[in-house]
Amino acid sequence: MNRVLRIILLLLWLEMGLLLVLLPWSDYWEMNYFLNRFPSLIRFLLNPYVRGAISGLGLVDAILAAETFRRRAVAIVERH
Repeated sequence: MNRVLRIILLLLWLEMGLLLVLLPWSDYWEMNYFLNRFPSLIRFLLNPYVRGAISGLGLVDAILAAETFRRRAVAIVERH
């Protein structure tokens, strides 16, 4: 069960990283609940530097998840 849970978590981290890379540049980012509810956030959240920072964070997350998955796969292969 522990191995299955780890794989699920790694896939979740990878998915969230890819989502953070792509979401700030999509139409969903520009038309969301928080921008409609709090118009003062528009200048901040639509700033290209903020979008790039969020995408960079997602890229780091996706790379770390992929690297962790690769290390786990190598460890399993070496064990057998």
